[in-house]
Order: sequence, then structure tokens, then C-alpha cells
Amino acid sequence: MRFRRWHRPEPYGDTSRKRAAFLRKQRLEREALPLFAGDIAAGQHGVDEEMARRAVWWDEAEREHRDQRAVWWRKGRARLFTLPDGLRARVREIWRTCPYPADPASFADFLHQITVGKLDPWCPPWQFHPERTARITRDPSTFGEAFRRIGGRKAGIGPSAPVVDESLYCGNLGSGILFLRCRLRPVEAGENVHIVASHHPGAAQRLEIEVRGACLDAELALIERLAQATETRPVVVQRVVMRGQP
Repeated sequence: MRFRRWHRPEPYGDTSRKRAAFLRKQRLEREALPLFAGDIAAGQHGVDEEMARRAVWWDEAEREHRDQRAVWWRKGRARLFTLPDGLRARVREIWRTCPYPADPASFADFLHQITVGKLDPWCPPWQFHPERTARITRDPSTFGEAFRRIGGRKAGIGPSAPVVDESLYCGNLGSGILFLRCRLRPVEAGENVHIVASHHPGAAQRLEIEVRGACLDAELALIERLAQATETRPVVVQRVVMRGQP
């Protein structure tokens, strides 16, 4: 742990400035009540006696302060050892490098900030953390490699999947994050759907994929190709222009 080492305290310094300040204080006390100046002076002690008294008080105050700090440190260590092993090791590690003063009050506040969730021990603010970049899949070979299912009522794209009511996917092919909504639609008699007519004549259903987000024409064609490669049903992909999108 990072604790401050305490050396033997210096004795009280008897200086001319302290003596002058004490004599000035006594003078002001007498001048404040001039009619009783003699009585006040009779009750005042000499400067040598005051310096000796302060020297004794200084040692006692320093000893009491050190004892109190030791009690605080012991309480902090006891609280530290109530943490799980992994978290305790992490707390000890970042305490060595944190900018907090090495005193028990700062250590207690340090543990409190972690306990209430204001300080993430795995991502402390005084350490540099590189910016996270979006996960981009360039030139994917399969639909599952490019897109991750994030919701829906039943299963997703694939020859063994049950009937799909609606499924949601997300991914990034390079132009930005894309959201795909996949739904099954019946193929109406005489409906002019180019992919049904050219590749799946007589199909009863088709899979419609709506793409939301910044998507190039080449990416739109790639989505259709990847989805069709895993589907026995015809696939139709269309771009949905969102409000405010050019």
C-alpha cells in the first residue's frame, strides 16, 4: 500500500517572531481594558514560561495526531480487506498511482467513491484510456459475420430457421452503423418482384430486409447477396430513409 512515512517530529521552534507575537497579544489584552490593565498584567505569565508550555503541548499534540492517524489507517485497511480478492488487488494497484494524498482521510474517500460507484477501479480517470472505435466488418463472407441479431420475435436468417415474424440486426460495413429489420411477406399472385421472378419463381413468401443508416449502394447489394446465400426464400433489400437523413 502507499502510505506516507512519518519521521520523528521536530521540536517546537522557539523564535523571536513567536515571542514578539505573544508579547503583542498580551499588550492588546491590557489595552483593551485600560482601567484593569494592572489586574490583567498581574495574571499574565512571562514569555519564557509560554514557550516552555508550548513545547510540551507541541509534543503531546503531535503524539495524539499520530495515534489518531494510525486508527484511521487501521479502519481503512479493515474496510479494504472486506472487498473480494480481485477487486482488493485492483484497488491496491491503482492506489499506488492515484493522485490522492497518501493520508487516511483520502484513502477513506477513495474507498467510498469506489463503493458508491463514482470511481471505476478498472477505468480510473487519471489513467489514459484510448478511445474505443466502432466494430467494423469489411468484406464479410457471411451474413452472420457482418451482422449481429439484437432482437425479434422468433429466429433469424438461415435455411433451418422457423418462420420469422420480425428480427432486428445491427452491423457496420464501413459507412456507419446499420440496423436491419427482417420480415416475411407473402408473394401476391402476379406481383412484380424481380428477385422472385428471376430466382425463385412460384415462391409463396419472401424475406424483406429494411436497412436504416448510412448505406452505400454497394453495401446494399452486399447485404442482399449475403442474406440470399443463407436463405431458401427470396430476399428483397430496401433502404429506409430516416427523417433528417439526406
